[in-house]
Amino acid sequence: MTASSYDAALARLLAHEGGYSNHPSDPGGPTKFGITIADYRKYVKPDAAAADVKAMTVAEAKTIYRARYWDAQRCDELPAGVDYAVFDYGVNSGIGRSGKVLRRLLKLPDTTHKVTDEVIAAARRADAAALVVAICDERLRFLKSLKTWPVFGKGWGRRVAEVRAAALAMAQQATAPPPVATTANEQPATRGLFHAFVSMLNAMSRRS
Repeated sequence: MTASSYDAALARLLAHEGGYSNHPSDPGGPTKFGITIADYRKYVKPDAAAADVKAMTVAEAKTIYRARYWDAQRCDELPAGVDYAVFDYGVNSGIGRSGKVLRRLLKLPDTTHKVTDEVIAAARRADAAALVVAICDERLRFLKSLKTWPVFGKGWGRRVAEVRAAALAMAQQATAPPPVATTANEQPATRGLFHAFVSMLNAMSRRS
């Protein structure tokens, strides 16, 4: 993805995150658009209460997501599809985990979660579609290991499946060969037959 694709990635993410919630089984506490009260306090209002989180605007959430997850994981520099998979994973389970998983899958030391130049270079050499599948497979395994899986598992599983499908489509589109240019009134098959006919006429004229 390019830098301008952040808005599209965020739109997909917000469709999964939904509005305000304060579920007793959610360790994040008061949350809106997927932004916890802790992140809201860090990026917007240090003494924020649940009511402030509930009143959060989409613009505020967009700014937080950009700094806290997208830019922090250098998603603009990752291959198409991989960027979205890593971004959504980081939001859902924390960039400390998503960064280490990315490094581990690229066979780099996972003693840190930082997305370094070495990580970017390795990701660009990798098969993007295969990397997307590996990220989503690991993500699902981790989620299933959590004690809150019985509460949130159905929604988490659906989210991972949808992220996988969208990220794979993005990766495949980025590697697809460009279409063959044709004129408005000339299809490739028709053009090929015409050239074959002209070649035949030239051969006949040379024999006569």
